[in-house]
Amino acid sequence: MRRVLSVHFAPCALFVAGVLALVRAGSFQGRSDWRAVPPERPATALGVLLTITVCALMLGLLLQPFQVRAVRVLEGYWDRWPFTAVLASLMIGLQRRRRDALARRADVPVRGAGARRVQADARRRLAAQPPADVLLPTTLGNALRAGEISAGERYGLATLASWPRLYLQVSERAAALLRSSRDALDAAVNLCWSCLALSGTGALALYDEPSSWWLCGLGLGLAAIAYKGAVTAAQSYAGLMHVAYDLYRFDLLEALHYSLPADPDAEEEMFLRVSDQLIGERGADLPYDHRRARQRGRDTGSP
Repeated sequence: MRRVLSVHFAPCALFVAGVLALVRAGSFQGRSDWRAVPPERPATALGVLLTITVCALMLGLLLQPFQVRAVRVLEGYWDRWPFTAVLASLMIGLQRRRRDALARRADVPVRGAGARRVQADARRRLAAQPPADVLLPTTLGNALRAGEISAGERYGLATLASWPRLYLQVSERAAALLRSSRDALDAAVNLCWSCLALSGTGALALYDEPSSWWLCGLGLGLAAIAYKGAVTAAQSYAGLMHVAYDLYRFDLLEALHYSLPADPDAEEEMFLRVSDQLIGERGADLPYDHRRARQRGRDTGSP
């Protein structure tokens, strides 16, 4: 219920309430009369509240299947159309220059406590970015990609292929943390889209009222704040993905009924072979080990 309210209902209610305010003010027909926006009678106020609630619920249900797409567009997966592909190339160049600037700032010798703090911050920000050859056009995309390509790869596991399976092995407490972080990311993304959509609608309604254009600017500012919040939530989510692989990668092997490795070298070799299996490449067959499953069944009393 909390996810429904924060991720889907609240952003849609914000958009519906903004559009309804423009309609009540008559902004689409001519000069806006903002005095007509607040309901004058309790019955009218109840009708407005009911309209916002019903429309927000319906809009949230319609948009829910597109949640992954909403995040991916802000991540910068723009290669489907020629114009956006060109824009993606330009933005990736900008991201690469920013990364190079951070790298120079992180490596240059410094003196003084203030300069060392600046350098430490540059190193922290650089560590939260993916390698230069896999950069995405947006900061949000790079924050998520840094977790996607490094959380499991440190141990030889392909993160994108293994994450759905490993997630099912984490403890309830870890799953709650991951869900909370992901909900914060999705809520911020949806708020960003709602503010952008509301700004666009406001621009259509208020194009002939320069004195009210600041409302569109306010919407863009709120969208920028929501986007920054999405980046922060993405960095937190990527960090939790790293922790999940640190703690539960061997539980994944047990769930797949594979033998546990004896040392770090054998671990990397095992996970590389498991990754080949998960992504559909037929490599050397991995022997099954069902002893732990049988022991777990005896401990729980199941046949």
